[in-house]
Amino acid sequence: MPVPGWAPLVPLPAVVALLVVPPGAREGGTLADLASAVLVVFCLVRVVRARARPLDRVAAVVLGLPVVGVCAAAVTAHDPAGALPGVVRYLQVFVLVPAAVVLLVRDRRDFALVGWAMVGLALVEGAVGVVQYATGTGASYQGEDVRAVGTFGPADVMGMATVVAYGLVVALGIALGAPDRRARVAAGVCCGLLVVPLAVSFSRGAWIATVLACGLQLALAGVRRAVRIGLAAAALGVVLVAGFGVGSRMLEERVASVSQVAAAPDQSVTDRYALWAAAASMWRDEPVTGVGLKGFPQYRDGHASLALSSGSDTAGAGQGFIRQPLLSPHNMYLLVLAEQGLLGVVTVVGSWLALLVCALRRSAAPAGAADCRSVAVGLLVWQLVDFAYADIGGPSTVLTAVALGLAARWALRPFQEAGGAVGGAVGGAAGGAVVARG
Repeated sequence: MPVPGWAPLVPLPAVVALLVVPPGAREGGTLADLASAVLVVFCLVRVVRARARPLDRVAAVVLGLPVVGVCAAAVTAHDPAGALPGVVRYLQVFVLVPAAVVLLVRDRRDFALVGWAMVGLALVEGAVGVVQYATGTGASYQGEDVRAVGTFGPADVMGMATVVAYGLVVALGIALGAPDRRARVAAGVCCGLLVVPLAVSFSRGAWIATVLACGLQLALAGVRRAVRIGLAAAALGVVLVAGFGVGSRMLEERVASVSQVAAAPDQSVTDRYALWAAAASMWRDEPVTGVGLKGFPQYRDGHASLALSSGSDTAGAGQGFIRQPLLSPHNMYLLVLAEQGLLGVVTVVGSWLALLVCALRRSAAPAGAADCRSVAVGLLVWQLVDFAYADIGGPSTVLTAVALGLAARWALRPFQEAGGAVGGAVGGAAGGAVVARG
């Protein structure tokens, strides 16, 4: 019995969809993480059965570079056995799942399917977040339970913001480049809807990353279109704030605080500065290999200043008051530098920068599939900017792996407007041959 052409892609949108499962059902390991493991195994079986090299040399080097730094940091860690979960997480997010996405997404249609799955997840999480904000059932913020966190809970306040930002970037890319007018209109509507939950997430890092990523997407689409969409976005903002009262005192203060992180920082910003300084101090002590994978919590107190508080307070969204310890510097670049040293920066961060260079080079070439190009570049830029304010951790991390995989799919194996791969799904043995050739 022949296998439908879309069947090999099913594990990928399943990973995205399972992120909507509420936190009470994913304690001790998320369903999305388990689905990502199934995805990797499924892809490995397909590669073995094809008996051909799945990736060309450039793609293999770019995707495989993080393995060197991660494994070296695990071997040199203070507790190598305790570092093993970190090895698994790093390889999952930066190597295995992105490589699986590159191999399984065969054409532009597959790319769009995964992109729309991310938009759908963002709409669901965003709707939950808006209800939380409107009804006062969200996470605690300035003494009120108004912070939108979706189904991720107050322990992962960045989860919903990340998911919604991804969905917004993907929707904008489709709206700017999709060949079908109905798809462009639908994506534009989704963009407008997702602005609201992103705003009430109160996540400054997600706001900054989204503005920069969307700005680059608009620039790639052309000056005239960028001006028209910019005016439309400004009009939408006026309607939401003045007409429907979406703005609030807390939201205005949060926006204003973006420019006050140096002059009058709040405690969260002070803690972040102290954590960043501690990470830099760890690197100075171990400049080549760092303090070892998962070593930041053990070395933090010996390098942090007295300005660092004992933890952050979380409450609301169905959870009581909990004091969360500060176990990372909330900056992915500094986390890699502290735990993996210069070797980690060259391999892990170098892999991301290589992806960015390849994506921008492809974007500068006269290639087709403008929607895929915009989505890939937008997701990659968003992630690289957000890594300056956050690091991996929490249930939404698996979606980071999928986003990096989509970016890598465009950067390392771009789509063209013409050709058999774009015309439709390739099933059966032909689909396996496409995957095998890379």
